[in-house]
Amino acid sequence: MKEGIHPKYYQATVTCNCGNTFVTGSTRKEIHVEVCSKCHSFYTGQVKAAQARGRIEKFNRKYGLTQN
Repeated sequence: MKEGIHPKYYQATVTCNCGNTFVTGSTRKEIHVEVCSKCHSFYTGQVKAAQARGRIEKFNRKYGLTQN
């Protein structure tokens, strides 16, 4: 490999909005993300519940049903 053309590689600290942090390799020292595997609905198992809620709301809007 040629010398001096590659970026520096760091042990980066990734910080999520939920407060979770973990270490990975990157060309940046710190990375801030909005969603991680601890809070994403797909990884927490909440994706099916979120999809069902969306379908129920869509049905209620379509037929003009409201909850009092």
